[in-house]
Amino acid sequence: MKVARLYDYLDVRIEEAVRPAIGSTEALVRTAACGICSGDVVPWYIRRKAPLVFGHEPVGEIVELGEAVEGLAVGDRVFVHHHAPCFDCPLCRRGEYVQCSTWKQSQIDPGGMAEYFRVPATNLADTLRLPDRVAYEDGALVEPLACVVKSLRRAGDVLDRTLLVIGLGVMGQLHVVLGRHLGARRLFAADFEKSRCEHARGLGADVVIDAAREDLVGAVARETDGAGVEVVIAGPATVSAIEQGLACASRGGTVVQFMGTPPGEFLRLSTFDYYFREIRLTPSYSCGPDDTRRALDLIGDGVVRAEQVVTHRFPLAEAGAAYAMAATDKRAIKTLVTFD
Repeated sequence: MKVARLYDYLDVRIEEAVRPAIGSTEALVRTAACGICSGDVVPWYIRRKAPLVFGHEPVGEIVELGEAVEGLAVGDRVFVHHHAPCFDCPLCRRGEYVQCSTWKQSQIDPGGMAEYFRVPATNLADTLRLPDRVAYEDGALVEPLACVVKSLRRAGDVLDRTLLVIGLGVMGQLHVVLGRHLGARRLFAADFEKSRCEHARGLGADVVIDAAREDLVGAVARETDGAGVEVVIAGPATVSAIEQGLACASRGGTVVQFMGTPPGEFLRLSTFDYYFREIRLTPSYSCGPDDTRRALDLIGDGVVRAEQVVTHRFPLAEAGAAYAMAATDKRAIKTLVTFD
């Protein structure tokens, strides 16, 4: 079978690999589509994992099933989460699934950018059937949307609150869509790229700020009469995005750090200001099984659709070009690799 193996940032090669064999508690999936994640194109982050068959947002069809597997069948169209927890440790019992050691160690084999991949027994616990009304391209958004579901859950209730999304790649755009659906009273969206700002406007953002042309903090202050916004999603993997988020937050507001920053970086925080304004700063890393189920429900209900965010599609043979597009072209919101 063919796979797309990533050796370094912008170095993706199509290679031949052995089709995985499965055991009695496992499944083999023929891949139909797989998205390129925002984390896949962050150089410091992906270099820690390379070389690897990248891609962790796959959907496809079960073509082989171990005799001990229950609840699934050959021919099922499925989303498969690349990580799954044990559900039994103290962290899982608290709902902190991404901190579970099993979650961190579990993975699909060899990865989503392969014609076939093996689903270990652990990962079958977060393998979901796609309803007939959900196309494969829509299903490929389950994992990224689940991360947004978790982010807004950790932000608290956004109903009737002001919401600012900093960074308008695919994850920022999905925050705009879901924030609008959840009833944000006034939705702000900001990016350095004009085309992404206009895309967010089309998805329902009320106030769009081109940060290349005007100061973000000043623009938010102007639009809120100095009050700031109640919920801020600091999307980019930079300390400066978090700092700007804190500066834009209202008294008693919440700032969500959505992406991890490089190792060794630190946030300088005015503890006096942070304390007396009672700002909540919370991280939101990846997603768990509750989030994937909620995401699939939202997609099944038509709240989120591929047509809203998928801008580019490539066949597996052109996965290198797909990766370069996602990594370097600001016109790209979401890039998918599709399979015959």
